[in-house]
Amino acid sequence: MDRQYEYREFESLVAAVEAILEKEWQNAEEFEKQGKLEKEKKAIMGFSEEIEFYKKKIHKILKKSADWKSVIVPPWYKSAEDGIFAEIYGFSGLTPWIYDEKEEYMNSSSAKLIGDRMYCLIDGKSVLQPQRISKERRNQLKRALLLATPQERLEKGFHEIYLINGIRITIFSGERTKEDQDVMVFRKYVLKELTFEKMALMGTIPSDAVELFKTMVRLGFNVLFSGQVRAGKTAFMQTWQRYEDPSLEGMAIATDPETPWHRMMPEAPIMQVVADGEDLEIVSKSMLRGDNDYILIEEMRDAYAFRLALDITSMGTRRSKATIHAGDPLDIPYKMASAIVSKFGGDFRSVVAQIFRNFNFVFEFYQVPGNRAVKRLKSISEYRYDPEKDSVSIHTICMYDESEKKWMWKRDIGEDKKKMGSLQPEEFKRMNEMLGMLEKRSPIAENTVIYPRYYGVKRGDEKFDR
Repeated sequence: MDRQYEYREFESLVAAVEAILEKEWQNAEEFEKQGKLEKEKKAIMGFSEEIEFYKKKIHKILKKSADWKSVIVPPWYKSAEDGIFAEIYGFSGLTPWIYDEKEEYMNSSSAKLIGDRMYCLIDGKSVLQPQRISKERRNQLKRALLLATPQERLEKGFHEIYLINGIRITIFSGERTKEDQDVMVFRKYVLKELTFEKMALMGTIPSDAVELFKTMVRLGFNVLFSGQVRAGKTAFMQTWQRYEDPSLEGMAIATDPETPWHRMMPEAPIMQVVADGEDLEIVSKSMLRGDNDYILIEEMRDAYAFRLALDITSMGTRRSKATIHAGDPLDIPYKMASAIVSKFGGDFRSVVAQIFRNFNFVFEFYQVPGNRAVKRLKSISEYRYDPEKDSVSIHTICMYDESEKKWMWKRDIGEDKKKMGSLQPEEFKRMNEMLGMLEKRSPIAENTVIYPRYYGVKRGDEKFDR
């Protein structure tokens, strides 16, 4: 049977319920309409109380007539009430993915609408779904989302919106897309249990390094997490942070409200600031006076974020964590220093040296080819600056061997890290011993030290071949 014909009666039922709700809206007093509008906004943004309110209202409408019981409800909806809510106030066929209502959607980290077609990432592959979402419904959805986020202007062709459950929605439309091929991209975190043990079970990190990572958190190193989009770096930073001392005061700086630290660590005094680009420069002085034990920076991607990270860590701040879109650890200092010098001026070598002094370790992640659902730790590198020789170096202490399908190790700890460890001698001794044990089991045979050529760059020569 043609799918459109099969669900035509359901579409008619949706229209009938919507007409009743619209009549109720039209008959309401003006002051009541404002309250109803707020309820609708909250329902689409994912507030459970408002969602339940409208589902109960829909249920009452359906109870008044038994005719609807013969209507075939699309199989992606759990019930007629759920389906009607999704079509009027929710995300239409996307709703089951948004709220993990089907098993295959629970572990799906992204969904896309391209025109009327819906794709979900399932088992590492984009799979076309049976749902189709009409142009009219997509436009209604866009308008509703923008009403709920008034800072986003309707005429813009690009929008980023966040639901209350942390799902990020990116919308491309208008002149930015081909006719009838507007795009909506939905991203969500599927790692519900933020523990190193869970990540080890998923194959993201080595199981025999779980205790090592917990020890490194307690020692308070400044750490960078790098990798491509959807490589798992943010999830790993969140997990790393979950082991942080909850009595310490932190500041989370994000370019968007992606991580709800107040829900993930409600017992920890973490101040959350949302700022990007020039806004970071405006509030940076206040941040520097924030008297925080550590900072968290999500998605460092421009000169403003890079400079703020350096300014804060230059004050001696430890336990700081940041994510960055970058290639291997060799690229990061070059990328950061080039952006900072280009925007604010200064000596390139000095900025590079500062990066190597301020950040201790880099954890690099990637998506496993052929199965994008699997994320993996690719390497751990130590940044090292030698003040006597005025030299910088990158020391690989862990790397994943694709041919052997296992992690290889090297115990190599710099003098500055040893000095930091002297403040907690028992913890540092434990870290040293665990690295030695891991190296003995699976040693790295190749050279593990890189002396970046770009450190010889003088100001104005930032395009020097690395």
